[in-house]
Formats: sequence, structure tokens, C-alpha cells
Amino acid sequence: MLNKNEILIKIGLKIRRLRESKNVSIQDFADKLDMEYNNVIRIEKGRTNFTVGTLVKIANALEVDLKEII
Repeated sequence: MLNKNEILIKIGLKIRRLRESKNVSIQDFADKLDMEYNNVIRIEKGRTNFTVGTLVKIANALEVDLKEII
């Protein structure tokens, strides 16, 4: 069973891969999410906790279903 930190890292990696596959820079992604650049980096590296609402915003910004992230 995964612990919380492992889950955050796994989700962050999925977000990063999806963002990169769409050729979106971190700054453009942050702007689309109305989020600070550093917060996006922390999410992608699994260094911060986030809400379900944030995950929904991320999925919408990436134009993917939420299930592709989690």
C-alpha cells in the first residue's frame, strides 16, 4: 500500500508527463491554473498537498479526465 507522499509523487509525475505531452510550459500551465509557478513545481514533484478542486482544475487545464491523473 502506498503512503501519502508516494501518492503525491505519483500524481505529480502524471501531471508533469501530461503537461509535457501537450508541450505546455510550467509558466503557461501556472497561468492557466491561476497559480504561482512555484506551486506548480511543488505539485509536479509531489512536495505539496492539494485539494480535489485543484485536481479538477488541473484536469480541465490539461483537457483530460480526472481519472487519468489519479
